[in-house]
Amino acid sequence: MKALEPLIVTPDYWAQACQHLVKKDRVMKRLIPQFGDACLQSRGDAFVTLARSIVGQQISVKAAQTVWDRFSALPKKITPANVLKLKVDDMRAAGLSVRKVEYIVDLSLHFSANQVTESEWATMEDDAIIEELVAIRGIGRWTAEMFLIFYLMRPNVLPLDDVGLINGISRNYFSGEPVSRSDAREVAQAWQPYCTVATWYIWRSLDPVPVAY
Repeated sequence: MKALEPLIVTPDYWAQACQHLVKKDRVMKRLIPQFGDACLQSRGDAFVTLARSIVGQQISVKAAQTVWDRFSALPKKITPANVLKLKVDDMRAAGLSVRKVEYIVDLSLHFSANQVTESEWATMEDDAIIEELVAIRGIGRWTAEMFLIFYLMRPNVLPLDDVGLINGISRNYFSGEPVSRSDAREVAQAWQPYCTVATWYIWRSLDPVPVAY
């Protein structure tokens, strides 16, 4: 029998953020009403969120979901201890590259050895959390920012390394013309202090199905 999904959590600032963005930004004024009550959700599991982010690196959302479904079916439950018991061949057969297997094993070792300060994250600044996470193999700034968004649900994360965000800004603000990081930063000035929320709606403009890590 499959384990029950953990409780889904939603941010308490979402409605206020939407009101702010609709007033400040013409694109948000058009986008936000299209998606009703849908909003960012967290599965509330730090390890799973990071593991899913590693699986999703450099592949499409659809491909990532397929690989994750195969991988997560290997143990009874995705925990650091259970992942460390898996065979490399089985993880590779689920669709993980050699490198991603190494990354997920390293992540599992960090959590098993309590080398992450999970109990302190709630009071830490975004940049301090990013600095801690990027010390783990396979976690770069993008993965750490996905963690800030999808696990900690920090309200003002702007993931400039995210291809979807850059493509969405190009499509919604620049008629499809190429967009630089400085262009994206300029657009996002109107989103402060709710860049996470605006980013989520930009993603929705490209793919109406919400991403969750």
